[in-house]
Amino acid sequence: MATDRLRELEDQAWRGFLVTHDRIWREIEAGLAPLNVSMAEYSVLALLGEAGPNGMRMSELARKRLMSTGGFTRLADRLERRGLIERRRAAGDGRGFTAVLTKEGKALLRKAWRRQHDDLRRLFLDRLDDEHLRNLADVWARLEPDDEAASDPHPKL
Repeated sequence: MATDRLRELEDQAWRGFLVTHDRIWREIEAGLAPLNVSMAEYSVLALLGEAGPNGMRMSELARKRLMSTGGFTRLADRLERRGLIERRRAAGDGRGFTAVLTKEGKALLRKAWRRQHDDLRRLFLDRLDDEHLRNLADVWARLEPDDEAASDPHPKL
């Protein structure tokens, strides 16, 4: 059975993305390790930091993290046990829960953000000029799923 192959330029672009993503991810993750925070934990803390004092619904956090509800619940359990987040009944309907950063969570987020920001600058942002960044931003926008495809987890091929 014959399979389609990527053209050389397509292969270079794809492999370059994968290798670069993996390298930068690993280096940022290593930078966060002394703070005892994983990339997944950091991303949740960062989302909650952006959400402000009212926090964010657990279901919305799971969606933004692209995680299953069960996987996200386990992650939130770990953060709560460490005293970094607090869960509260959602205002309004009372069925769901909202997560908010605790004082300890805010302090850790500030340290982690500084470290991640320094690493991100060194590994990525300082190596690109504004034209490169605009081009990348355009590429990422072009690759966002359209509304129909995003809502259907099993698109028709």
